[in-house]
Amino acid sequence: MSSLNDLRQKVQTAYLKWENNTYKKSIEKKPERQETFTTASFEPVKPLYTPLDVDQEDYNEKIGYPGEYPYTRGVQPTMYRGRLWTMRQYAGFGTASESNKRYRYLLSQGQTGLSIAFDLPTQIGYDSDHPMAYGEVGKVGVAIDTLADMELLLKDIPLDKVTTSMTINAPASVLLALYIAVAEKQGIPKNKIGGTIQNDILKEYIARGTYIFPPKPSMRIITNIFEYCAKEIPRWNTISISGYHIREAGSTAAQEVGFTLADGIAYVEAALEASLDIDKFAGRLSFFFNAHNDLLEEVAKYRAARRLWARIMKERFNANDPKSWMMRFHTQTAGSTLTAQQIDNNIVRVTIQSLAAVLGGTQSLHTNARDEALALPTELSARVALRTQQIVAHESGVTDTIDPLAGSYYVESKTDKIEQDAEEYIHKIDSLGGMTNAIEGGYVQREIQKSAYQFNQEVEAEKRIVVGVNKYRTDDPPVEDIHEVDLELQEEQITFLNKIRAERNGDTVKEKLTTLKKAAEGNDNLMPFILDAVRVYASIGEICGTLREVFGEYEESVTL
Repeated sequence: MSSLNDLRQKVQTAYLKWENNTYKKSIEKKPERQETFTTASFEPVKPLYTPLDVDQEDYNEKIGYPGEYPYTRGVQPTMYRGRLWTMRQYAGFGTASESNKRYRYLLSQGQTGLSIAFDLPTQIGYDSDHPMAYGEVGKVGVAIDTLADMELLLKDIPLDKVTTSMTINAPASVLLALYIAVAEKQGIPKNKIGGTIQNDILKEYIARGTYIFPPKPSMRIITNIFEYCAKEIPRWNTISISGYHIREAGSTAAQEVGFTLADGIAYVEAALEASLDIDKFAGRLSFFFNAHNDLLEEVAKYRAARRLWARIMKERFNANDPKSWMMRFHTQTAGSTLTAQQIDNNIVRVTIQSLAAVLGGTQSLHTNARDEALALPTELSARVALRTQQIVAHESGVTDTIDPLAGSYYVESKTDKIEQDAEEYIHKIDSLGGMTNAIEGGYVQREIQKSAYQFNQEVEAEKRIVVGVNKYRTDDPPVEDIHEVDLELQEEQITFLNKIRAERNGDTVKEKLTTLKKAAEGNDNLMPFILDAVRVYASIGEICGTLREVFGEYEESVTL
């Protein structure tokens, strides 16, 4: 201990000498580019970081080793030296048949997992012929109405060999049931399929808006999924607790971690209230984070999130299984940073963000395409986005050693600061009575709005440079060859839906929906009843409509 104190004293003396002489004389002679430097989250950045900024006495407890608590350096002992992350490109548009072609193309190009984007009507539980669906069918994802669509979507894709992530929340139980039913038709047992449903309704109330039911019944459905999957689908990740959309809405890095982990706490508490064993379900919880432009801050963010979640699970919830302490997460590059101006610049942004995710230890990654500020990606731009991951994986060298930025005085200092700030947000949310109360009271939304407003003000004042937007502009011609979804696809989808309705047994569908309604009015686990309904080709709109009759719909309060 005394030798460490002696070293710190020597560093302190040398640092002050450098600061008061070498550094001060340099900036007096030639001032720095700006008076202050801050991260993308408005945190000040010092000119130099040294051992004085890091608590080296707690190395084993705070930083430790990969594959061991508190998992600061990664959840696997070998990380990418053993196996690369899953390259999971998010895709889906138009009809199921059109999306299936894109999936099979991406798999042929080296993608290692599917990631399904659903259109807005599907996300809020409406069929394609509902008046609310007009003009939105197949636009931001694939339209799914019945099991027939899911069969086309997954045609010729071996579900026992490919893992699938489905970005679906309010009707997650229905989409999971559809996936199970397709696997059954392929002759694949439930315990052989693997993947993830997002299933994170709290962040919908906070940042995204594709909710259906009020919080209480929504949490019931989520815990029903936890229970069902623990027994029937052990390889399935039952939730992807999502900071991604919180960051897209304008949060800081610390807010993304704090609010996301507070959501995670709420889900764990709901499961415990439903009498589930924490070590039976916690190992299948997964997370979903944003990869923003500030590379080093982002690396620190992932490390801080992993360490803080491990402590929460071990100390707050008394989980005993080390798998329950591990934070496994998917990352997507930041859509909000993509610009419609000079779209090729987005390739560079996505490369930086990909490096941040990999250096931070992600388990899977989606890279946005250059043209996504304008439209869904073309086949060419989707391939370039995938190639970006492959080049980082095979040519950059960053995958050859584990957690290569560990020990950086700056990164370790940032890791500590983000963890501290995120924990303060969690304490504040606890004091408000938990995440649901904090959302209903508007606290979380206001905090994000303040950060988003500050960032926008800095961009408008040119205190923060966005290349091609507020500096280095050019008069480029309009971008050509962007992907467009034809409105005729909506009519095609509706025609197909009507065909399925005409061919199915209407009396059986009505019977299954009636049984589902009775189950919703009681306390039964709803998953088996939803699965029975989708097997007879009941539509998403019919199933969600039945549940709407029992649970009602959530109405958002205005946040000022």
